[in-house]
Amino acid sequence: MTETLRGPIDMLIEIENLSVTFHAQGRDIRAVQEVSLTVAARESFGLVGESGSGKSTILRAICGLAPISGGSIRIGGEAVAQNKAFSRRVQMVFQDPYASLHPRHTIDRTLSEPLAIHGLPIPDARIQQALADVGLPANFRFRYPHQLSGGQRQRVAIARALMLEPEILLLDEPTSALDASVQAETLNLLSRLRVERGLTFLMVSHDLAVIDHMCDRVLVMQHGRAVEELSREALATAQMKTDYARTLFSASADRMLEG
Repeated sequence: MTETLRGPIDMLIEIENLSVTFHAQGRDIRAVQEVSLTVAARESFGLVGESGSGKSTILRAICGLAPISGGSIRIGGEAVAQNKAFSRRVQMVFQDPYASLHPRHTIDRTLSEPLAIHGLPIPDARIQQALADVGLPANFRFRYPHQLSGGQRQRVAIARALMLEPEILLLDEPTSALDASVQAETLNLLSRLRVERGLTFLMVSHDLAVIDHMCDRVLVMQHGRAVEELSREALATAQMKTDYARTLFSASADRMLEG
């Protein structure tokens, strides 16, 4: 990747030879095998592949939700440590907004909780601004998740992730659980917030249209391994070097045409 107008490239996320192994039913399952990637500050990087390719496991490994059996992960040049400093720097938005929000907590409590955990003040103006930032009315703060649509719940999840003003958002299929009519709205919201806040994205998706819209580069994965890395230009012009990547993107393009 070449330098941009913002100056020399600063690699904010560095993953080197990452392996993740799960132990289940008396056997080892190698979910990720020696995957390396880097993501520059303010870049949006995509992970794509079929179900079970290990792409979501990489996000979970960064957050300490999957067991790392080899390799390293560095954020800003420092080894990842699961502490409050890390959570202020890195936040994750999950696939299912209903499952990721506590059903008995109001939106106000959901947004206040990250600040409370870190011993930070919780001014009313901060909560109201968080809702406004994701395009929700102020009166939503005392509603419960079941009173919101899927798209509104995902906006709340995004607002919660931004409460600690992180540098990095890990996005695990952030629109796949939403109706097609609100997927574009959510993606446009994320794109706007990325620009306004100078965010860095590491995004998992199986949808070529999402990756094409959101990502500067993409890593294609298969069976836990990295197959090929593509720039936005290579993706747009179908300049894939491997048969698997060509097949994957051809199938995705066919689904888009059928839709």
